[in-house]
This record gives sequence, C-alpha cells and structure tokens, in this order.
Amino acid sequence: MKVIDPLSVSEQVIETLKQGAFLTTKLDGKINTMTIGWGSIGFIWGGPVFMAMVRKSRFTWSFLEKSHEFTVSVPTHDMRAALAICGTKSGRDIDKFATASLTAQKSQKLDTPVIASAGMHFECKVVYQQDMLPKNLSAAVTDRWYGDNDWHTLYFGEIVAAYKD
Repeated sequence: MKVIDPLSVSEQVIETLKQGAFLTTKLDGKINTMTIGWGSIGFIWGGPVFMAMVRKSRFTWSFLEKSHEFTVSVPTHDMRAALAICGTKSGRDIDKFATASLTAQKSQKLDTPVIASAGMHFECKVVYQQDMLPKNLSAAVTDRWYGDNDWHTLYFGEIVAAYKD
C-alpha cells in the first residue's frame, strides 16, 4: 500500500466517480457496499474530507446512520460489472460481495473494510451530516433528480487514511 494525499488525487477521483466507485459500510458484523457516482473531495475544517450522498431509501443509509464511518474504493481499472451489480441490487436482498465477486479487505484505521484491489481507498469518519432540504434546492435540480422525493443525506467524512493498492 502506498499512502497518498487525497487532495492531490481529487481531480482523478472526481473523474472516476462519473463511472462509479464503491462506498462501503459495516454494522454489527455485516458489510454492505454500493455504487456511488456523486461525491467530492475538499479541504474543510482543517483537513481533507470526502462528501458522499446516500438516499434514505438505500440499505447503506441505515448502516451509515449507526456506524458513522465509511470507506470509498475508487477503481483504477475496469470494474464495471461489479459496479453495475452494486448499483442496481440491494444488500437487503443479496450478498453483493459474493454476487459481484468482490473481496473485503481490512482497512487501516476503521472497522469498515475497503474493496480489495480496487485501486484507491479513502477511510472516512463522519464529522457532519445533513439531510437535504428540498426548499433550498433549485426547482431545475429538484425536477431533474428528485421527482420521486427520494432525497439524499450528505455525509462529510474526515479522511483518516488514503492509499493505493
């Protein structure tokens, strides 16, 4: 593993997010991962932070609400098949790791694992979260992305470890 500065790879991460990355959580010994396509890396409260958005309807949301930590594994090679499974199936119904042929790998500082051999990994402790407030969002964005009223919660995770495989 090679330690990386998350801010120095932020542009690459954002570009890769357009194709998808894995957000993983763990609660009571159960691990779940999902595909994310939106997020950001920034410098907030004196350090690097990953902001991830998770809809309340997602199984992962209930894990995050209790565990207050997550990892983001950003593929540096083709993982489209696994991302497709993790983005269209629910951990309520299937074991995504088995179905997508993924392996959980112990993280460096958190209880939540990373996706083995994905490429880049960010271990994040939630330092702030905020449910979206529909009244504060433009009508154009609301109409395009929230016609079903399935709003996101924004999770700001302090990046406590960042590294490449």
